[in-house]
Amino acid sequence: MKRFLCCLLIFCFAGPTIAQKARLHSFDLGDTCFLLDGKPFQIISAEIHYPRVPRQAWRQRMQMAKAMGINTIGTYVFWNLQEPEKDKFDFTENNDIAAFVRTAREEGLWVILRPSPYVCAEWEFGGYPYWLQNQKGLVVRSKESQYLNEYKKYIQRLGKELSPYLINNGGNIIMVQVENEYGSYGNDKEYLEINRKMFVDAGLNGILYTCDPARDVAKGQLPGMFAAVNGVNNAATLKTLTRKYNNGKGPFFVAEWYPAWFDWWGEKHHTVPPARYVRELDNMLGAGVSINMYMFHGGTTRGFMNGANCYDSSYYQPQISSYDYDAPLDEAGNATDKFMQFRSVIQKYAGHTLPDVPSPKKSIVIPPITFSSSTDIFSILPRPVVSAKPLSFEKLKQAYGYVLYRTKVTNGKSGMLSIKELRDYGIVFINGKKQGTLNRMIKQDSLYVELGNGVHIIDILVENMGRVNYGPNLLKNEKGITEKVTLNGKELTNWQMFSLPMTSLDKLSFTKKPSKDIPVLRKASFSLTETGDTYLDMRSWGKGAVWINGKSLGRYWEIGPQQTIYVPAEWLIKGVNQVVVFELQRTDETVLKTVEKPVLDQLKN
Repeated sequence: MKRFLCCLLIFCFAGPTIAQKARLHSFDLGDTCFLLDGKPFQIISAEIHYPRVPRQAWRQRMQMAKAMGINTIGTYVFWNLQEPEKDKFDFTENNDIAAFVRTAREEGLWVILRPSPYVCAEWEFGGYPYWLQNQKGLVVRSKESQYLNEYKKYIQRLGKELSPYLINNGGNIIMVQVENEYGSYGNDKEYLEINRKMFVDAGLNGILYTCDPARDVAKGQLPGMFAAVNGVNNAATLKTLTRKYNNGKGPFFVAEWYPAWFDWWGEKHHTVPPARYVRELDNMLGAGVSINMYMFHGGTTRGFMNGANCYDSSYYQPQISSYDYDAPLDEAGNATDKFMQFRSVIQKYAGHTLPDVPSPKKSIVIPPITFSSSTDIFSILPRPVVSAKPLSFEKLKQAYGYVLYRTKVTNGKSGMLSIKELRDYGIVFINGKKQGTLNRMIKQDSLYVELGNGVHIIDILVENMGRVNYGPNLLKNEKGITEKVTLNGKELTNWQMFSLPMTSLDKLSFTKKPSKDIPVLRKASFSLTETGDTYLDMRSWGKGAVWINGKSLGRYWEIGPQQTIYVPAEWLIKGVNQVVVFELQRTDETVLKTVEKPVLDQLKN
């Protein structure tokens, strides 16, 4: 009973303790609770992913976390951001994970670091960089030597960035997660031990732990390392599981406590009423359980970094750009009703008065924007790569975006044009005229085309809609036309491939009038006298992507459920701003509107 009551105490620290004093803290595993400087400490952690929030807004999101009673920030580290190309590392701007950790320290928050390197996270390829697939025989999440070699180089580099911030080195990182729900994927203990040793050798030592769903802890746990559990809402169940895998002891920690869920294209928006989890949160905290709330704040998956569900070969479900997650803090960083109800629960156990909740951020509506500059996709094609057979994105050394595949047919017969293993969405053109679309989501890989005498140019614009981020299909993640194209059963050869990664739009010319039904890029300028958050209303558009002032906002698609795109105030300026839209389907649309609130729950057939 004495130990139980001990764990109900929450040791909190003021910002200056860690931000201004250069003294070492200690963090340890007690028999029933965590120990911070030798005193009981209950982790109430908020998962926030640094790339899903503009760098300029990190501090605001952390201050909101403190207002809800949070004392720790959890985050993954994303390998495909930190090493986008082999041996080329990037820790700048929004990829500056060390700056994220320092910001948490300045705000008086501890950090749980999750550098796996596999993250899942509804993120492209589960966080793995695409180029791993170009090394023949490389197998992720295994003891295969090529994988371990690349993994080691990455972890060593990451250690240089982050090891100074471990609590045992005077920083605010209190725990480091090794692998990520590995028990849901495999059960190779030797592989897990290799992971552990790599972390230690890279300086990412201190308290290391694993996390797995309850059913998979036995496979994902490494003897001698603290085993945490994901997705448990019952304190008694959690304590039984924790003791089972930790030599009869605690601490008791739900490494991923889910207050909501994520969305994918074509599926109803997921919401979880606050009342469903208020009682569970109260019970868990009241029983001395520590939690990491996944997600406290989801933010936005910008660029082309969304992942996809594909647990078997029968379906493919790419995730939407909004990672609102129905989390306590919404996509724009404002408190929700769920936030306020959770805050009331946490206040009971905080041991101090929580900070006031900041007012909602200002939201603005921009007058309708009319596009006057445009160009179609055929007008911006770069020099092609030539090959007898179509090449995947990986073989073209292209990570994301689009590739236009082109071949010629002379005196061809009308019939079925088929793509074997299309990844993931294609638009077919004959002699520059649109014929139709192909879509992996609905297993549509064939299209009837009309040909005849003479030479016919066949173009297929293919979009990578996100590599699978979970399950056995991690090893089947090539993009583009990954096998072959046939016409009436006969394979087509002699291809040109035009890479369109859409990573930079600065050098594009927008002076040409686009052709009808051809995917179009439209550019416009608009002026602001004040800035604020806003949402682009894409309900009159079809499918594509948007950039504001050169920064990617993510994708849109009329099928929903997401119908708006969040524009953070931090990326707008007083004066002239620029917006670019790449539209695949409704190519005659020329007006863009905004709204004050997001629309994340509208499906279209």
